[in-house]
Amino acid sequence: MFDDDKRVPMPAALRPSEYTAALIQALRLQAGRVRGADALEIGSGSGVVLAALGAMGAASLCGVDIEADAVASGELLLRDLGHGDKAQLHRGDMWRPVAGRRFDLIAANLPHFPMEPVEVAGRRPTWSAGGADGRRLLDPFLTGLTEHLATGGRAVITHNGFVDMERSRALVAGAGLALAVVLTTLVHIPEEKLGRMTPAILAAEDGRTIHRYGPYAFADMHIVEIAAA
Repeated sequence: MFDDDKRVPMPAALRPSEYTAALIQALRLQAGRVRGADALEIGSGSGVVLAALGAMGAASLCGVDIEADAVASGELLLRDLGHGDKAQLHRGDMWRPVAGRRFDLIAANLPHFPMEPVEVAGRRPTWSAGGADGRRLLDPFLTGLTEHLATGGRAVITHNGFVDMERSRALVAGAGLALAVVLTTLVHIPEEKLGRMTPAILAAEDGRTIHRYGPYAFADMHIVEIAAA
């Protein structure tokens, strides 16, 4: 996809998902709390969540992604939308590029589908895969929050309903934080992806957080806010 002849194409694998849309919607519902915030997104992808935060008046925008073309695409998008002077994007692994820094708002839509890395529908192998229990990236993100949230800060993240919400509550509670669901929606799960879900989780969640209608499957997906208890 090109915006004009001088721009590099955005890789199709970086296109925003239903998860991204729900995360932006939840942030927009409390846009007043974004204004003036120093914001960070872990796993910034296309940069569109940072762009939305910039439009809501965030004072600074910082993104981290492990993919080089995600960083390049995000920088291009933010520059074109007039946010380049307050944006910094880093290529690296989760918290490492922002060691020692704290933020008022941290957003994340991490890969946390319970499956091993494999390319699905044009996405990169790392796009959804969260390991056998879906928590390969989610757990280190949650345990690292206290070192990066400013006083009074909060995190707003996507969280699949079938990836043990109570474990997430317990992890953040141990650091003096509380987790609250602020929005719940259904997301479509393609059959190819559903077929790669860890069998024990699929068996436990089918009919509970996973809902089938003929050949179509949908799952509960939550947007959660994490802040001081």
